Amino acid sequence: MKKIFVIIAIAASLFTTNIYAATSATRTDDGTENVSYAAILKFNNDFARAENATWKVSPNFQKVTFTLDDVKMSAFYNLRGELIGVTQNVQFKALPEKAKKEIATKYEGYFAKEVIKLESGDDSFDNTVYFVDLAKDGKELLVRVTPSAGVYFFQNVK
Repeated sequence: MKKIFVIIAIAASLFTTNIYAATSATRTDDGTENVSYAAILKFNNDFARAENATWKVSPNFQKVTFTLDDVKMSAFYNLRGELIGVTQNVQFKALPEKAKKEIATKYEGYFAKEVIKLESGDDSFDNTVYFVDLAKDGKELLVRVTPSAGVYFFQNVK
């Protein structure tokens, strides 16, 4: 549940977009998801080899969780079916060396509970950001690691 909160917070905070109302991406009366046709087409094109896809629709975006090459991932699409970003859990060692050193210095005594890699859907050169869930003595916080390996406080979790 906490992972879902973190991913939603990441997607909502980082990818504020102008979203137009789309009646094809709403929750139906019986509680099942009604994913937009555009999102399904885009997903099938973006991740042709994906397996076990499951969709969730919110008022602001459509999320699909799936497995690709034995890696569990989530992709977020806006209501128009455009890719916002893709997330996956990675190990702390996947962070740039400079970022690992800065985390060790700035957040001495904290340990990484979870690291989420977020690749934005845009075509920019450096579009990968990491979010590291750090914990120490009952406190928990989230830091953002930028493409240039800068480490910045993002939000308190506990």
